[in-house]
Amino acid sequence: MADWDIKKLRILRTLQEQGTVTATAEALHMTPSAVSQQLTGLAKALGVTLLEAHGRRVRLTGAAQLVLRHAEAVFAQLERADAELLGYLQGDAGQVRVGAFSTAIPALVVPAVQELRRTHPGLSVVVREAEAEAAYELLAEGSVDLALSLAAHAPTPRDPKFSRVALLADPLDVALPAGHPLAGEPGLRLADLAGEPWIFGSSGPWSQITTTACENAGFVPERAHAAADWNAIWAMVAAGMGVALVPRMAMAGGIGALERGGPGERGGSGPGSGVALRVLSGDQPRRHVVAAVRRGSEGAPGLARVLAALRQAAVDQAPGEAGANGPGWHTQTIQPS
Repeated sequence: MADWDIKKLRILRTLQEQGTVTATAEALHMTPSAVSQQLTGLAKALGVTLLEAHGRRVRLTGAAQLVLRHAEAVFAQLERADAELLGYLQGDAGQVRVGAFSTAIPALVVPAVQELRRTHPGLSVVVREAEAEAAYELLAEGSVDLALSLAAHAPTPRDPKFSRVALLADPLDVALPAGHPLAGEPGLRLADLAGEPWIFGSSGPWSQITTTACENAGFVPERAHAAADWNAIWAMVAAGMGVALVPRMAMAGGIGALERGGPGERGGSGPGSGVALRVLSGDQPRRHVVAAVRRGSEGAPGLARVLAALRQAAVDQAPGEAGANGPGWHTQTIQPS
């Protein structure tokens, strides 16, 4: 393949525009001899004659005209590449891959993507659902650029591989059968449900979150049924089979098609009929949602755009609960022992 030197091609194009070697040299701030040397080198590299004598001047050969036809397409593509690269450097273009657990996708990721499509349409966000712990594995191996996880199931903030930022303290409400004696109890506390049959997963993050919240309230929950799918949990609560903690963010996914009821209470119809969703008083537990990137990538403009959109989605989702640890990445350098 011939050696297509972009700099020399630009000189050839300028010669076509200016008409003489002297005018070309002046336009490019070169000497006439330097222009001639560059064009001679280009002709040798391409293996064709580019210039021919025409009186006291030179003119472009047919081969030179052919070369320039293809060169114009190359120049146009390079202009597009320059523009796209500038957009990438400014965070307006490129691709950011996000790994997120299921309830974070409709509550945080989808609103963030919708906003970015409006404000930065050249920035592509690719979403991959992953459990909280698995998201960090994907991040570490380079399969995603940003991971949304739960602080309780994430590596410590002192882990030297990652930088983290708090996004949201997601309140956990309690779902009771609509006819439950405590469904309308004012000032309901988690401790009031110590003797109830509970519904939560047999293992995994949600099992640990539920048991930890109940233990912090002073009791160990008796699991009557095991389920990990929110719609399955919701259906069992509606059937009077037990009570369950439900993350506020899960409501953004349409679980139960709820509408807010009276003070501290939510009620609904459709898939959510038969369930009273109560905001707990005093001892309401929360799960903390964090974003993480590989240490050192925090300054990437595209990542910064995505994080800003996620933080705004967190504020919109739960005003006053977002960004509990401030706006910056939490990093700490660990010296090898």
